[in-house]
Amino acid sequence: MNEPNRTLDARELSTGELVSRLSEQVSRLVRDELSLAKVELKDKGKQAGVGAALGGSAGVLAWFGVAALMITAIAALALVLPTWAAALIVAGVLFAVAAVLGMVAVKKVKHATPPIPEQAIDSTRRDVEAVKESAHR
Repeated sequence: MNEPNRTLDARELSTGELVSRLSEQVSRLVRDELSLAKVELKDKGKQAGVGAALGGSAGVLAWFGVAALMITAIAALALVLPTWAAALIVAGVLFAVAAVLGMVAVKKVKHATPPIPEQAIDSTRRDVEAVKESAHR
């Protein structure tokens, strides 16, 4: 029931008072939105922390799993070769795979650096040129 009275009151207010109310309401809205964002980010931060911890644990366990597979490969080769030769072969294969992955990584990093968004910069330059041309007309 108070809504019509509030509307009538707002109609009777001066422009300065309306602007003042608008300023207060926008300020309150921004503060409320910022506090909501803080709460949301805090919650997401906690969830991300738990996720990172679980992901780290999974990584450690996977590392142990890979080590167990390497030991299994050495043990399997040791059935037909001396143990030292089996270990040497597995180590050589691991170093070869690491070398290939390292070369691919270097190529990817060189391609990605410097970290400048070149396409976005070119697009922005074209936009600026188009605006300049239309302004000169």
